[in-house]
Amino acid sequence: MTTMLAVRAHRGSNTLTLERIPVPQPGPHDVVVQVAAAGLAPGMMRLLEKGSFKHLPTTVGHEAAGTVWAVGERVSDVSVGDRVRVHPNLNCRDCVYCRSDRDMMCAQQAMLGHAAFGNQVTPLYDEYHDGGLAEYVRVPHWLIDRLPDGVGFDVAAKVHDVANAVRALKCADLPSAATVIVTAATGTMGTATIKLAAAHGIANLIVVGRDGDRTRAVVRLAGSVPTSVVALDELPADWSATGGLTRRLRELAPEGAHAVIDYVPGGPTTEQAMGAMATGGTLVHMGSNSTPLSLPPAAMMARCWRFVGTRACTRNDAREVLSMLGSGVLTADELISHRFPLADALKAVDAMQNRTEPIWMAVVNP
Repeated sequence: MTTMLAVRAHRGSNTLTLERIPVPQPGPHDVVVQVAAAGLAPGMMRLLEKGSFKHLPTTVGHEAAGTVWAVGERVSDVSVGDRVRVHPNLNCRDCVYCRSDRDMMCAQQAMLGHAAFGNQVTPLYDEYHDGGLAEYVRVPHWLIDRLPDGVGFDVAAKVHDVANAVRALKCADLPSAATVIVTAATGTMGTATIKLAAAHGIANLIVVGRDGDRTRAVVRLAGSVPTSVVALDELPADWSATGGLTRRLRELAPEGAHAVIDYVPGGPTTEQAMGAMATGGTLVHMGSNSTPLSLPPAAMMARCWRFVGTRACTRNDAREVLSMLGSGVLTADELISHRFPLADALKAVDAMQNRTEPIWMAVVNP
């Protein structure tokens, strides 16, 4: 095997191409994984359009799992044939953030096959910017996690997203028996958070989505956790201007929610969900919403609210998810709603972008 199929992004273009390129060869500290499943991320194309992909052309896709195909001469902790996932976060591993379980804050933080977020030089991203929407992917050996028995490649490819939800829930610092609002509940991150509700001791869940039927469909993911649905298309037409979402949330949680886990990428939902929090509540935002908040700082002060932003999980979060999956505390197979062959990867990206049908988590299988 000398060449492979890969989904590529090029400078000056906001569209992707499916190309045949050389199979990567391992350097001394590298592992080459034969990809069995690669995840699709809805935000990938937005970041490409914003210019966050610093090295082009590149193979896209930051989520991958498969079998080790080759290892470098100095690699001793990974063997050919191992079933593994690739952890996509590239960071220095030595700064105060990396040494305190806050690796997403590293000045060099980037994601292979994805974007560079750091504000300094990013030597690892320079070397390992090619991602996993391909038949093979090359990564440094320290980004390899072995898979527990019974964890399939499709779920393994989406561990990063589940770990993002774990990080968001940790940031919320929930009390016992908490009431929690989850926005953008029908998306990848929203469904992962709903699935984790029972494991995090949530007693009452309120899920917010744009479409009533799609939002009601995710309720089963919560298992035994009592769950209420708020669909934006079923609120009064003027809800965005009159605070209709806040009022509806307050009807469902009169004493207020302990936390809002917010994945909304734009619009007034973030602020109106925040208005439904109890005194001392926390809003955790991972949606990259650029709509300004009009809440005065005095209101946040008086209610002792916290607004916490977090852009990714840590390595420990991902390993925690793997442990939960391996022990059976968490099952995530039902989160995978769509599977596409690599030959249809461009159609898959379009489907993820257009959302003409409900997609919870999608994977590509080379």
